[in-house]
Amino acid sequence: MPLAGSKAGPRFFCPWPLAEGACLQLPPGAARHVQVLRLQPGACVTLFDGQGGEWAATITRMGRSEVDAQVAAHLPIEREAGRTVHLAPCLAAGERMDWLVEKATELGAASFAPVLSERSVLRPSGERASRKQSHWQAVAQAACEQCGRNRVPAVEPIQAFDAWIDSALPAARRLVLSLDPQARPIGQLIDDDEPALLLSGPEGGLSPKELQAAHAGGFEPVSLGPRVLRAETAPLAALAILQSRAAHR
Repeated sequence: MPLAGSKAGPRFFCPWPLAEGACLQLPPGAARHVQVLRLQPGACVTLFDGQGGEWAATITRMGRSEVDAQVAAHLPIEREAGRTVHLAPCLAAGERMDWLVEKATELGAASFAPVLSERSVLRPSGERASRKQSHWQAVAQAACEQCGRNRVPAVEPIQAFDAWIDSALPAARRLVLSLDPQARPIGQLIDDDEPALLLSGPEGGLSPKELQAAHAGGFEPVSLGPRVLRAETAPLAALAILQSRAAHR
C-alpha cells in the first residue's frame, strides 16, 4: 500500500544527494529489489537520500544487474517523531540487535550507539565490529524504506561502556532503564519534549559498577514497571512511551 502523501511505488534509499531531472543507477541492493519485484521501465518508485523529503522517480532501464531511474519531483514529506530519542543499547546476543535496530527505527529512534558492557554476550571487536556496525546501518536503512521515514538514523561504532559514557551525547536528557523500586516511572516523562538519550542494559542488566558510572554521569534511573523485560524489548517499550505524546499531537 502506498504511503500517504507519496507517489505510488516501492521506496528505495539512495546514499547520495538526489536532484530533479537526474538520471542515475540505483544502488546494488535497490536494483536487486527492483528485479525481484519484476518492475519494468516506466514503473514508478520513490527514492530518498536521508537529507529530507523524498523523490518521485521512474525506472528507465533494466539491465542484467543494473537498474537506471530518472528522478522527478521532490516531495517535502517528513515522518519523523515529534520527540528526538537517541538509543544506547548494550549489545544483545544473536539476532536480537538486528530486531532492536529494525523496530526502533520504525518507532522513530534518532540514532543508535551500541555499547559493549560487562555482561554483553556478543563481544565483536576489530573488523567484526565494523561489519556489525555496517550491517545494523543497512538494517536501519531497510526499515526506513518499509516504514516511510526519510531520514535514516545513524548507527555509531561499537564502544566499550567506559569509553562511551565519557563521550555520551551531551545535549539531551540522560535516562537509564532500571529495576530500582525508587526509579521514576518513564510514563511520567511523556509531557516533556526535551531530546533524550536512553541507555539500556544487556541480558542480566548493567553491572553495579556501570550503574554507578551512569548515575555519576547524570543518567536518571527510569522504570518500565515491576516486570523484567528482555534486553531487546525494554528499549522499544521505553521508546514507544517517550514518543506517545508526540505521536498524537
